[in-house]
Amino acid sequence: MDWYSQQFVWLDWAIIVIGSALVAWAVYRTVQKDKRMQREADSEDYLFGKGEPWYIIGAAIFAANIGSEHLVGLAGTGAKDGVGMAHWEMQGWMILILGWLFVPFYQLLNNKLGKIITMPDFLKFRYTKATGSWLSIITLVAYVLTKVSVTAFTGGIFFEYLLGIPFWWGAIGLIGITAIFTVFGGMKGVMTLSAIQTPILIIGSFLVLFLGLAALGGGNIGTGWTNMMDFCGQLHDGYGTTHMFHWDEGDPMYKEYPGFVVFIGASIIGFWYWCTDQHIVQRVLGQTKGEPNMEVMKRARRGTIAAGYFKLLPVFMFLIPGMIAAALAEDPNSGFAFSLKAGTTDPDFDAAFAQMVKFILPAGVKGIVTIGFICALVASLAAFFNSCATLFTEDFYKPMKKGMSEAHYVLVGRIATVVVVLLGLAWMPVMMSMDTLYSYLQNIQSLLAPAMVAVFALGIFSKKITPLAGQWGLIGGFLVGMLRLITNVITKNGNAVMDGAFWESTAWFWQTNWLVFEVWLLVFIILLMVVVSFFTPAPSQTQIDAITFTAEYKKEIRESWNKWDIIAALGVIACCAAFYWYFW
Repeated sequence: MDWYSQQFVWLDWAIIVIGSALVAWAVYRTVQKDKRMQREADSEDYLFGKGEPWYIIGAAIFAANIGSEHLVGLAGTGAKDGVGMAHWEMQGWMILILGWLFVPFYQLLNNKLGKIITMPDFLKFRYTKATGSWLSIITLVAYVLTKVSVTAFTGGIFFEYLLGIPFWWGAIGLIGITAIFTVFGGMKGVMTLSAIQTPILIIGSFLVLFLGLAALGGGNIGTGWTNMMDFCGQLHDGYGTTHMFHWDEGDPMYKEYPGFVVFIGASIIGFWYWCTDQHIVQRVLGQTKGEPNMEVMKRARRGTIAAGYFKLLPVFMFLIPGMIAAALAEDPNSGFAFSLKAGTTDPDFDAAFAQMVKFILPAGVKGIVTIGFICALVASLAAFFNSCATLFTEDFYKPMKKGMSEAHYVLVGRIATVVVVLLGLAWMPVMMSMDTLYSYLQNIQSLLAPAMVAVFALGIFSKKITPLAGQWGLIGGFLVGMLRLITNVITKNGNAVMDGAFWESTAWFWQTNWLVFEVWLLVFIILLMVVVSFFTPAPSQTQIDAITFTAEYKKEIRESWNKWDIIAALGVIACCAAFYWYFW
């Protein structure tokens, strides 16, 4: 047997089959054990999972974030544009905001108002019921546009490049496997799968990183890094792809990522995703077992700190291996070459990571690493499925159909998830016609994030913003974002030549750089909310009290952390700062 074969051999396939069976058995045992420990399972147990230790929470947050768009898109953008997209990944500091600010805040709402299960619950109390319902609608739309469709699409690409499975078989097969897993595993199964796949994913990806550098450096990792930086530093007409900020208008990447605006735009999306998105926040909302507030906050906060460190890794796990692949492809002695896009002579950069796995890793290790990748895809998509079920069941169905059995609510949540999945699949052809994968993903998120950021931030930090201001800020921002999306589809993200008086007069709307548009959209929504607040009734005293930290609660917050929590959090910030300094 050729241990260094650049294809999957019988040993790899055997490991994949046996390993997948062992993972399924481990998840099944954990779920069954958890059910036996519960006197009466309910829909919250199915949707959330409760009382996990801090390191499991951190692993679950990390696993929920890592999807097939990383395995395909992040490595692909690394091969093509270097560290330009690293702003969206170097956000461990943003997860700290979730742990230090929002975890205590969400716990405060739990104490004062009862159970806060979903993000729309908060908006219903702070603003109006319609505001919460609109957030549920926006979130479900986001899952169709950016979660299910992207995950299925990139999963299909990954399986095609790595295992040779036809694209649609891989995409639909991933959805089928995840659906079965979600039905029987629930959130407890997702938590368990996250704990299993995280170490495999990290170790396997770093093997690709170090072995790839060794191959590029003739056996020396340091030389390989130098060769990679030298090669990538000469790309894009000599401007290079080894820096995160693009200040010169002559830089080919300036048009897409102009100057410091890229950091602001990435931070807006990051604030929405890490601090207010149901998909992520769900990992900490359910972490209570009737414990004191201090213990709940301590465990959840430490979980976010752990996730902050985990979030430092994807750049090294996926993006830099893409840069290594680009350098190897130009080395005539390496034997590595990109696959070509169908019907063209252009390299298919999305194939970067899958090809690196096949090219770099020895037999047997390929199979083990592939198991970790499959687990990552299933865990990420299963988390979306659970979030869809949670949002629809808790925010739409339960208020309309009260008093039904827990089994009935779970079934309705599953049906809602199926509908979202079908809509996501229907959107895929449109998505495939719009720009590259990672650019598409962040572009869509830039249209959805400003409304959520404005409504949540002003709702928490300002007691003068009125209920109707929040409602109209969310609705108005969403409608403007969807209008921009329609023009993006028609104009191919502003790149098409559109003739006529209408298109010429509205060019400022559809041709403005997507990051600049995102910033101005946030400013517009904030101003809209402030203006509406002058002409609409003030929030009630109950609404104000719900977001007011009492002296006793401030004391509990202070007692929930110690100096080691501060040191650990500062370590995340220092690591992010060091990365920015090196790749400035």
